[in-house]
This record gives sequence, structure tokens and C-alpha cells, in this order.
Amino acid sequence: MEAGAALKRRDFLAASALGLLGCSRKSPPPLPPGELLGPNHTLGHKFRDGGGFPAASEVRRTPALIVGGGMAGLACGWWLQRQGYQGFQLLELEAEAGGNARAGHNAVSAYPWGAHYLPLPGPEASEIRLMLAEFGVLKGDPQALNPEYEERHLCFAPQERLHINGIWQDGLLPQFGVPAAERAQQQRFIQLMAEYKAQRLAGSLPPFATPSARGGMADPALDGISLHDWLRQQGLDAPSLHWWVNYACRDDYGTDYRQTSAWAGLHYYAGRHGVAGNADSDDVLTWPEGNAWLTRKLAASLGDRLQSQALVWRLDVTPQGILADVYLAAEQRSVRYQADKLVWAAPLGFLPHAWPSLPAQWRAAIAQLSYAPWLVANLTLDSLPDGHDQAPLSWDNVLYGSAGLGYVVANHQSLGLHDQASVFTYYRPLSEYTPAAGRQWLLKRSQPEWAQTILTELAQAHPDIARLTSRLDVWRWGHAMARPTPGLISQHLPALRQPAPRLMLAHADLSGFSLAEEAHYWGTRAARWLMEQDWKHA
Repeated sequence: MEAGAALKRRDFLAASALGLLGCSRKSPPPLPPGELLGPNHTLGHKFRDGGGFPAASEVRRTPALIVGGGMAGLACGWWLQRQGYQGFQLLELEAEAGGNARAGHNAVSAYPWGAHYLPLPGPEASEIRLMLAEFGVLKGDPQALNPEYEERHLCFAPQERLHINGIWQDGLLPQFGVPAAERAQQQRFIQLMAEYKAQRLAGSLPPFATPSARGGMADPALDGISLHDWLRQQGLDAPSLHWWVNYACRDDYGTDYRQTSAWAGLHYYAGRHGVAGNADSDDVLTWPEGNAWLTRKLAASLGDRLQSQALVWRLDVTPQGILADVYLAAEQRSVRYQADKLVWAAPLGFLPHAWPSLPAQWRAAIAQLSYAPWLVANLTLDSLPDGHDQAPLSWDNVLYGSAGLGYVVANHQSLGLHDQASVFTYYRPLSEYTPAAGRQWLLKRSQPEWAQTILTELAQAHPDIARLTSRLDVWRWGHAMARPTPGLISQHLPALRQPAPRLMLAHADLSGFSLAEEAHYWGTRAARWLMEQDWKHA
């Protein structure tokens, strides 16, 4: 999820064909063992269905309460703490904070269960840069025009390759076997994106920025149509270009480009302004465990102010303060928090279930949100598969035209990676289904069924993949990220961005798409709001 947001220079180069992959005629090996994992569906569904949590047996008092320990909630707590604000408690439903930046590990490597990289942040993402400096990723002044980054955190080369027409080519822009007329359309689209990226509004404001709130307002005309339809309006109909653009929407948004706002789709290409003194602008920061490397550091900084396995199942907002009933899953009991202010940093779609008196305007806007279901699988390989002669094994490896998004090599950052055991992290958004149908399919299939599907798909490029895979674990995200459908960002989300008395929303849902920089921005913005409220009442 959130992968490949930057244009790559090598995407404009054609790869040469050095051979075709062979086909194995051996009997298929048995399917590898593994587990079906994921967020706490049982507790989440109980909350959704309003099912019988015990009454509170204890009352706790805190000046500020943060609900949700994903990137937004963690950033909120991190910013408060670094400003010397100690009067808060952060509550997280899951056993580990991190939202969709979760991770696991085995004897071979750590590996991501979700978001797995961070593009170089531009000047608009000033708080992200400051965090990276604190974590030892960014060197020197985080506000420098061209900051430098520690080399070990920059993605090692080679970064990307695409399996197309039987061979691996360098870069993800389809080139091998693509007609010249299609390649000309690709270049025309790339030029259009460069022009959007270079535009400036009044006050030198970019129309597209990351975080998006520090750019121009979403253009209702662009936001009101799909990216697919916008391409058609531009006379761009090349199949390879449409695949590439749809891949981007499925990759970052979990959404088919026929259901993705054109404004959100253009933001993918024109919204990044990261630069560095020792890296190309399209380089990324990554770790074996993905963005969990960041969220775990944020969580560790909060100490006992972070309470995990804590589900806020009822809110009551009064002129005197906020009452939050919280189920502590490990203790199988509820407690009541009394707070002066609250930041809701959990997915917004859950808020109507917790707050019966949710303002009508917020309720109507939240009803327009829909969430993309995703599947992530980690394949443990005893050794690397064949098929790297044309373009070497890269960090990101994509199969043209496949249902999934390919795989990243979790241990790519290991300097010792060569003909050894490895972990491949496979991503698949269920974007061909409606969200509800995708969730049903996601949950009803068994681990062997998923293993068979995934291995069959990857065998197109790696005929020996099943024989080499000793374990295959699957993580199911029922509500992985908000879908930036046409009209959502310009028509419905603005109403959610202003605080109610005593309560502010802070989640990437407010942007309409799930990027680390978006979540981080809304979290630090909410932290500033909390501190301002204290100053006003001091």
C-alpha cells in the first residue's frame, strides 16, 4: 500500500530482451503452511454491531484524549510531547499501534504488513522532516533546501522492474513490446504531469502538494470525474498508459482508476516535491519492516501514555467535557475517561458507531467515505527464484496485467542479499470488487486458497516460486484506506476539517487518501489545536 508514488527516470528507458522464461513440468509441490492474520475483526465487528460491552467499572481523568494509534494519532502525541505537553492519553484498539503500517518478522527478515516506504518529503512536509531528523534519518537542518539523508535509509538500487511480455524490464513504465504510438502517449502524459507539478498559484502555492492541505484546494471539476474519464478527455487511450495509471491508483489508493477522482489521480504524479543533497528526487526511504520502523519509534517515545487494546465504544460530548467509555480487551472490562478535549485519530467511518449525537453535517460527510479492502502476504523463500537475467531482482517487482501489485523484497536493504533466503511481500488491493464484496471475499477464503492464488500469479514470472516458498502468511485488511472517489475530496471532506466544540478529527481520511504524510499532518495539526485550547482557557 502507498507504493511507487514518484516518477522514475528509468521508467522512460526501454529494457532489452535477453531471453524467455522456461516452464517447469515437475509435479507441483505442496502448498506452503502459513497463517491468516489481520486486525481484530472480532472486536471490530462487535463494535460495529453495537454488541454489549460491559459498563465502566472505573473512572479515569485526563486533560486530552487521543483515539487511534495510527500515524495520525502517534504524530499528535509525538508533537505534544516534544512541545512539553504531558496531559494526554492515547488509546489504540489493536495490540500494537501503527495503523496500516504494521510489521512482522521471522528468522530471515523483518517485513511489512502494510505501508512500506516514504518518499523524500518536500518542504511542505516540515513536521515529517523534523521527525526524520530526530530519528537519525535526515542529517543536519531538516528545513534545508536540499537536506541529506543517511544512506542506509535510502532504497538501494535497483529499485523497480516490470515483468512484461515474458521478460523483466527496468522501471515500471511499460516499454518492452509496446508500440511507438503508445510510448508517444506515455510521454505526452508525463509532460502534462510535469506541467501540473510546476504550476504555482497565488503566493507560490503549488496546486498539488504533500500534505495536500498545504497545496491548493481540490479543483471540483477535476475531483468530480474519474481519472479514467479525464484520460479519455485528453485523447489518451493507449492501453499501456491506462494500465500504468490504473496501477498507480490501485497501488496508492486501493481503488480502480474508474472510481478514483481525477484530482486524486493527478496528485499521485504532481504532488511530490521532495529533494535531497545526496539522492534523486524520486528516491524513497524504506526499511525491512516498512513504515512500522517509523510508527514504532513514535510509539516508543510515548511510553505509558499509549494504551493498547483499548476500544472507545461510546462518546458523550457535553459543554462540561467529554466522556469516553473504553473497553480494555486484555482485562475484559470497561473504564470511563473524563477529558476536556478529544482528538479522534481513528478511521472516521467508525465515529458514528461511537458517538450517537454526532453532528448531522459530519454524519452526512462521513457517510460518503468508503474503504478499500486489501490483502498482503509475506512469502518466505529458501532461496531466490530464477528469472533475473534481463533486469536484476529489485526492491519493487511488478507483473504487468496481474491482479496483484507484485512484491517488494523485504530484505532488499540487506547488504548480504545474494542467493540466500528472502522474504517477498506481495500486495493485492481487491479493487475489482465493490468494497463490501471485496471484504466478503477477503474473509471467506482460506490460507491454502490464497496461497494457491498468489503462487499461481507469481509463477508467471517465477516458475519455481512454489518450490522455493517454505511459508506464506496472509494479512487481511478489511478497511485498509479511504477511497478517493469522485466528488469526495472537494464536496464532502471540507466539512470534517473544522473542529467541533471540544473535539477535532485527525486522520488521513480527511485528505481522502492514505499517505503517511497526510496522516502525520493532520495529527500534528490536532496537537497544535489541543495546545491552543489550553492557552485560551489558561
